[in-house]
Amino acid sequence: MIVVQHSPRLVQVNIYGEFTLADYQEFEAAALAAVHAEGPPDLLFDLREMTSVTLDVAWEDIVFARAHSGDFRRIAVVTDSQWVAWSAWLIDVFVGAEMRVCNDDAEASAWLQGL
Repeated sequence: MIVVQHSPRLVQVNIYGEFTLADYQEFEAAALAAVHAEGPPDLLFDLREMTSVTLDVAWEDIVFARAHSGDFRRIAVVTDSQWVAWSAWLIDVFVGAEMRVCNDDAEASAWLQGL
């Protein structure tokens, strides 16, 4: 399940349980709407409650990252999983945005706000 929240210049995504292609497509729609409405937003992914990810999501993430490499300013990924952290660093190759893996919401928010 995905929960997407949009505030000015920020798209926040929380994943609970399995991350599916339908979830990813919901994220894509929200992220692109933010890009078109206000320019490059920051992204905050909270993946601490994610239990698994489908293979089609992994592929779609690569395709989306390559197609929209300059559309985002900063990307923070909150996780306590080393596997997810490594995956984020691999995607960083395709993204023009600054990316950081964080341990908690406060660290991610502070970094995104430049504090």
